[in-house]
Amino acid sequence: MKSYIVGVGMTKFEKPESRDWQYWDMAKEAGSAALADAGIDYGLVEQVPVGYCFQASTAGQRAVYELGLTGVPVYNVNNNCATGSSALMLARQFVEGGISDCVLALGFEKMKRGALGGGSDGGDFATSPVARHYGIMAAHHGFEMSPPTAQIFGNAAREHMERYGTTAAQLAAVGAKNHRHSVNNPNAQFQDAYSVEEILAAKEIHRPLTKLQCSPTSDGAAAAVVVSERFVDRNGLGGKAVEIAGQSMTTDTEESFASGSCIDAVGAPMSRAAGRAAFAAAGLGIEDVDVIELHDCFSINELLTYEALGMCGVGESGKLVESGATTYGGRWVVNPSGGLISKGHPLGATGLAQAAELVWQLRGSAGVRQVPGARVGLAHNIGLGGAAVVTLLRR
Repeated sequence: MKSYIVGVGMTKFEKPESRDWQYWDMAKEAGSAALADAGIDYGLVEQVPVGYCFQASTAGQRAVYELGLTGVPVYNVNNNCATGSSALMLARQFVEGGISDCVLALGFEKMKRGALGGGSDGGDFATSPVARHYGIMAAHHGFEMSPPTAQIFGNAAREHMERYGTTAAQLAAVGAKNHRHSVNNPNAQFQDAYSVEEILAAKEIHRPLTKLQCSPTSDGAAAAVVVSERFVDRNGLGGKAVEIAGQSMTTDTEESFASGSCIDAVGAPMSRAAGRAAFAAAGLGIEDVDVIELHDCFSINELLTYEALGMCGVGESGKLVESGATTYGGRWVVNPSGGLISKGHPLGATGLAQAAELVWQLRGSAGVRQVPGARVGLAHNIGLGGAAVVTLLRR
């Protein structure tokens, strides 16, 4: 059975504590927008997977109750930064498995200002779910005083530079591209353009990554209505429907840790495996894709993902972004929304916000951000600790 997204919605992504709202307010705003986009009532929704990382247990119910008290099952999903796409994957499975005809996937996050921690309990990394990942890093790079997530990705960047000659300017080119794209996105947390030189001159977070190459903490929510083909036909939604053509989630394997490399520990093998499986499920290849929303939590992760998805050879991603192949007028447009670096990164909402951007692109309704002739979109969402989800959408 096929599944389709017929409605999407999201809030503007905001700097934490800059707007007077609670997580249920943002969830109501995004969920209501998705239902309105689909043109359906919440009473038709049969199940609701809800993604978030930092709110209390059953916060999903508290948020969804703002949409209606219909008694439908609500599932609370937490998969670190891949939480939003994990909720979307559950919605798709409910529909394609024939369990439900209409499912609302919802994700939100209300965060604190400042850098993310490393997932430790009271500072004890031995109890952290990602202790093995940081252990790999510490064994080869030591442990510095910079924010842990920036540190492990920054060390992956150092490895890439040492192995392949990737330059600091090529890493900064990722940030420059995504900041430039965000200027046209009213939902983005930041909407300012910067040159490569300005990005290199920004405050260093963990060498070689500067502040303008790192995604910020954010508040916000996003949602998608996922339905069956018969629901589309029954409700006359063919004009809005975007097919979920293929989707795969991969978690860490031995390959993530065997090499002792931070490149592998932060998820490159997961992204590669999830991409291959999603392409196989859809019967598509990277050459068929027009527009991509990928997980640029740090600029290096965008480069690693180019390689994992087969957009270039291993070690060639710095040259790829520098060539202009991943922006307007190039082979693909990557992160037209501004990506995590500029749009923001409320963990539970990120994967669903990626889906929303792609749906708008494939419908031809993305306004000044529109990628001409876009027919196939790819979303890549990854969480340290770990999960990688790749979703292919087709109009």
